[in-house]
Formats: sequence, structure tokens, C-alpha cells
Amino acid sequence: MTMTQALKPAMWINGQAVHTDHTLPVIDPATAEVYAVAPDCSRSQLDEAVAAAQKAFIHWSAVPTAERYRLVNAYIDRVTADTEVLANLLTHEQGKPLPKARSEVGAATFFAKGYTAVELKPQVLRETPTQYVEQRHRPLGVIGAITAWNYPVLLAMWKIIPSVLTGNTIVLKPSPNTPVATLRLGEIAQEVFPPGVVNVVSGGNDLGAWMTEHSGIRKIAFTGSGPTGKRIMASAAGNLKRLTLELGGNDAGIVLDDVDAAKMAADLFWAKFSNCGQVCAALKRMYVHRSVYAAVCEELVKFAKTIKIGPGLQEGVDIGPIQNRMQFDQVHAVIAEAVAEGATILYQSPVPAGPGLFLPITILTNVKPSMRAVAHEVFGPVLTITPFDDETDALRWANDSEYGLGGSVWSSNPERAAVLAAQLDCGGAWVNQHPAMGPEIPFGGVKGSGIGVELGRAGLEEYTSIQVLNIKR
Repeated sequence: MTMTQALKPAMWINGQAVHTDHTLPVIDPATAEVYAVAPDCSRSQLDEAVAAAQKAFIHWSAVPTAERYRLVNAYIDRVTADTEVLANLLTHEQGKPLPKARSEVGAATFFAKGYTAVELKPQVLRETPTQYVEQRHRPLGVIGAITAWNYPVLLAMWKIIPSVLTGNTIVLKPSPNTPVATLRLGEIAQEVFPPGVVNVVSGGNDLGAWMTEHSGIRKIAFTGSGPTGKRIMASAAGNLKRLTLELGGNDAGIVLDDVDAAKMAADLFWAKFSNCGQVCAALKRMYVHRSVYAAVCEELVKFAKTIKIGPGLQEGVDIGPIQNRMQFDQVHAVIAEAVAEGATILYQSPVPAGPGLFLPITILTNVKPSMRAVAHEVFGPVLTITPFDDETDALRWANDSEYGLGGSVWSSNPERAAVLAAQLDCGGAWVNQHPAMGPEIPFGGVKGSGIGVELGRAGLEEYTSIQVLNIKR
């Protein structure tokens, strides 16, 4: 597709479609060609979006709770009806197979409905003849949301829904690599919400920096890399912005000596390789008891050989391309570096010929803790497997990370596994699954994996401040 044929989506500010003089190319990773040209928001346009959100907040925060919930549910239903359009946009800009793109939209609306099942009602803290004390949740104001390129629709909905449900307004910026489906979400929002409640702008790194320092934004909700999260935290200090930071992870999985390797192979495989390994809470480091190490390796390779890699619009494809050239080159470099340092490629899958950004499924053994493939988050289809003899060692290795998003233990005895899983230094500790999320279950990490949580009641509360109403009778 040439630049003249490419899609040209609009930004959405104060209920209006907005175009820009400057644009950003959006590359289809399956073809390495320009698929769309997205607006590159200027600083003055960001100011307009924030001003519109501030003005809308005055009215929106005063809308009765029941009406806000009604409109949010109407929006979710409208997004659901648009599944096929959104899924096609996702496959083109992100690369994932079309059925999995449909699943992302379905997951986004499923989690969104979960938020609408929660209401932050006032809580009576004290009631006596002389005093009445009540705790309330109040909206913060304008939310600045910045999302990543691995799950554009899901992450956008994780931020739009709790923001507006609690009475806030929002200015949302998607990744410049995958802005198109998110801009479509913004377009749908204008059909449901009053002008200025949901504003969606697109642009590069400068736009994100302007948002984090903007005095009119009261909270930043960010999903992305650790270094960027640290810069956001420093920049947000200027006006003490609230923060929710989901910064990725280098999750470990411990496979105990009583597993049925053949039975668990598929789940272990997809724990890592779902979405071409581009999952913050993927199982990236696997520690396997030596007694079952050979069997687990054999079954994983056996299952991996059944997986088809290719363009997301091609029927029967299980895994699409990596999303962008920078990530493609980084993952390639990590694999080459590990092999140069002594790692063994246990398995590497074939990939389609052509210009697309297709990376092979790669399983590495004989790895060392110091290797970048082990010590750092590899955001791509690369899994390292290390044998262990003692569970104490496996637990220590699993916890030896700057990250702490998720972790898992695998066993034929869930109760036994749960004892070990509870000792993992992470936000989500899972048994015989990885990752595992639900709309009522908080999701977030510790250490370098972020601050705060999303989903559930706790996730909704992140978009509010507590006010104590204290009455002397």
C-alpha cells in the first residue's frame, strides 16, 4: 500500500475529528509496507485536548452514577458491534492473526464489562449519636493515558473505561506503532459520550513527554517499558500526578518433578509464545526439575513444530510477525549474543520468506544467568529453559530479577505448587497457568514492574481520590 492509498485516521478532540500537518507512517509488520498515516499531534493540539477534557470534567463528574454507567455500557456494546472492523485494523497494524485480533477485542469488552459490575459506593466508617464519618471516592480530573503496541485495543479499554466510569475525562495516546484501532475507539466514543469526555490523540515520544509534564493532567496511566516509566515518574513530580505504571516483566515459571510433560506442553508453550511472545506477563524464563527436564524439552519442541507462523490475514496462522523493526532487531541480537556466549538452540522454527518481520520460535538451553536472554525481558518469541535439582535454587533464580510482574509453578499437585508460588516475588502468582487474569482480579507488579494495579475494584479505585466526610451532630 502506498502513502497515497494508506488509511488516514483522525484524532478526536472535543468531539471533533482533527487532522494534522505532520503525520506518522504506520507499518504493517507482515508486509513491511505503510498501511496508514496517523496524525502527529502538536503541542498546541494537546493543549486543546486537555482544555476540552477539563471543561467536560465539570459536567461529566456531576452526571449521576447510574447515567455514567449506562453510557459506558452503551459504549462497550458499540465497540462489541465494531469487532470485525477493529480486528482487521489490529491485524494490519499489530500483526496478530485475525482470529486472535477478534479475541483481543472480545477480551477488551469482557474486562470492560467487569469494571461496570463494580460501584464505589460511600462507606460508613463511624456512626454515633454525635458523629457520622463517611469515606467517598471522588474523580481526579483529566486522565492522561499512554498505551503500548502489543495489545492496543485491550490496553486502551483498560484505561478509558475506569477513567470515565469514575467521573474523570481522558486524553489517550496510543503507541505511534499502533494508533489506528485506538483512533477508531475514539471515533466510537464520540457517538456515545459528551464532547471532551474521551479525547484520543496520536504522536511520537515528544507527545508522551508533553502529557506527563502537562499541568492540566492529574494522573498518568501508562503501559510500556521500564526506562520510559521512570522518566514519566520523574516528569509527573512537577504537579504530583497520580500514577499507574505497568512496566513489563521477566516472568519465571518453575516446573516441578511431578508434571505430566505431554499434558502440560501446550499450556507451557502458549504461556511464552502467545502474541509472538509480545506479552508483558509471558513466561520468559523456565526452570525445570532435572528429572523431567528432557521430557519437558521434548514435548515443547514437539508442540512447537505444529505451530504455523505467517501473515495474520492468512488462514491457519497461529503466530504473526513481531510488531516493529526495532523490536525485531533487538530480539535477533539477543539470540545471537546468547549463542555466542554458549547457549544452545534447542529449537528454531522456519519463518516465511519475504519482507515481513517474522521471527522464529526460539527455545534456548545451556543458558547462564548473566546472559541478556535470561537477565532482561525479551519481548519476542524466545524462551530459555534451565534445569534445577533443588526447589530452593529454582525459587532463588526466579526471584533474582529487577522485575516482579508474574510468576508460576507447575505441578500435578496444585496444593504443593501453591506453597512455592506464594513465595514468588511478583504481583501475580499462578499455578499451572501463566498468565491468568479476570475482570474482578487486580493485575499489577512489584519492583521494576510498576506501580498500582488495573482491573477489579482496586483498579477502579486507582482513578479516584478518597474524601472523608466527617459530620459533628
